[in-house]
Amino acid sequence: MTTGARPTIRPATGEDLGELQALARRTIDTCYRGFLGDEAVDWFIGSGASDEHVRSHLERGGVHCLTRDGRIVGHSILDGRTVDLMMVDPDQHRRGWGRLLLRHAEETLLARYPTIRLETFPDNVGAKAFYEACGWVLAERLEGDGPAKLVYTRSGTGG
Repeated sequence: MTTGARPTIRPATGEDLGELQALARRTIDTCYRGFLGDEAVDWFIGSGASDEHVRSHLERGGVHCLTRDGRIVGHSILDGRTVDLMMVDPDQHRRGWGRLLLRHAEETLLARYPTIRLETFPDNVGAKAFYEACGWVLAERLEGDGPAKLVYTRSGTGG
């Protein structure tokens, strides 16, 4: 982890919406092209689907901001027993912020559910390696409309 101000995690508010949406667009644009392709990424951002996903979850609650030096550098969306979305600003990768954000999500959800879950794309090699290094277990592959997804789970006992 880098030295300096340690990030904090707090619930998101309506005032965070624009910054959260911009972070999601930037992360998707920078990090998702390699496994989803340009057309899918351009559509998801250009159609407003990315912005709407963040907005709708913010209205329902369960969105948390990872802030450092007054700036949102990551966020998570928790939906039921699922880590629905977790992103760290691409400029802030490899500093331990993702692990910090994931640990917060795990603690929050495992306090309410015996087993929690998240999904990622099969070709998102970095995310798969990260989740597995953090103790998540591959549970199943989902096929259907849109790209395939992998479901990872974690229980209060660590597996």
